[in-house]
Amino acid sequence: MSRVLNFSPGPATLPLPVLEEVRDELVDYKGTGISMLEHSHRGKAYDAVHEETIALLEELVGCKGTHEVLFVGAGATGQFAQVPMCWLSDGQKKADYVDTGAWSKKAYKAASFYGTPRWAGSGKEGEKYVRAPMDLDLDGDAEYVHLTSNATIMGVQYDAFPDVGGKPIVCDMSSDMLWKPIDAEKFGVIYAGAQKNLGPAGVCVVIVRKDVLGKMKKDVPDIFNYHLIAEKRSTQNTPPVFPIYVMNKVLNWVKAEGGPKAMEERNRAKGEVLYGAVDAHSDFYRCPVEKGSRSVMNAVFNLPSEDLEKKFIAEAAEQGMLNLKGHRSVGGIRVSMYNAMPIEGVQKLADFMGEFQKANG
Repeated sequence: MSRVLNFSPGPATLPLPVLEEVRDELVDYKGTGISMLEHSHRGKAYDAVHEETIALLEELVGCKGTHEVLFVGAGATGQFAQVPMCWLSDGQKKADYVDTGAWSKKAYKAASFYGTPRWAGSGKEGEKYVRAPMDLDLDGDAEYVHLTSNATIMGVQYDAFPDVGGKPIVCDMSSDMLWKPIDAEKFGVIYAGAQKNLGPAGVCVVIVRKDVLGKMKKDVPDIFNYHLIAEKRSTQNTPPVFPIYVMNKVLNWVKAEGGPKAMEERNRAKGEVLYGAVDAHSDFYRCPVEKGSRSVMNAVFNLPSEDLEKKFIAEAAEQGMLNLKGHRSVGGIRVSMYNAMPIEGVQKLADFMGEFQKANG
């Protein structure tokens, strides 16, 4: 078997030990004689995995006793609508949104069907998103402040979060959950599609603070009712059993590796290597994002021409480094360095960047 370096923004690279465990258990899960793909979500084998996954998230996020941990479908995109549906749906309630790119815009659009969102800040200058804004124009009547902690397309990330005057933060953490420790108490709702930093595609984690849950509407369809989902421990209908099972293994790997604090040390080291290569040749590799807002998860940069970018992507692929093409809406290069990407992989790419610049600069 020959493994390549997968710099995909999602579905993304997973820890090799996790993949090996899944492989070894695929046909016969722990002597049960059937695969986890076949186990009932009501059975003892899966129930143990389900409950342990909730407990691991409570431990690693630091939210045990203060928040409910839920598993839902439809990805983070579903939460763009579900949060305002359950919180703003009288049509009059307000919410502040912060613009850091495509995903925050989609969240804003969804909120407009149920309440009155407004922009409280933007990281855009001209045609580019260059920062994660900290100085916000907040509405005192807003129910919450919505942030995207890491904008995967634009390469903009919050390292620290802005002061929102005690308002609950609703945060899309799809691409950087557990990249470092957080103060969970600040967040009314955290949601994250698993396929970037937590596991495979197919499940979204939603973490709702209990006092915020009390504000959520109950007169919505059962499938969207946070109260029912919490009461039924996310088994009100068939949950995505296999993705949750794989996420369980990823969370156990994070814990075994030292938890969010150890992830932060590793991730910052990877960021230093990658951005060091960018800044060492800043006349050739150009990152549009201000240094204080550069994403440690998804680094973006451009080369002097599109032709050179295509050549860069092709030659990197020949050396076993894949999925470096930037999002179709912005082009350029995007390097995704989630928790599971080893620093050796980033160093290999940085070395290649230096060689490529010498040959083509």
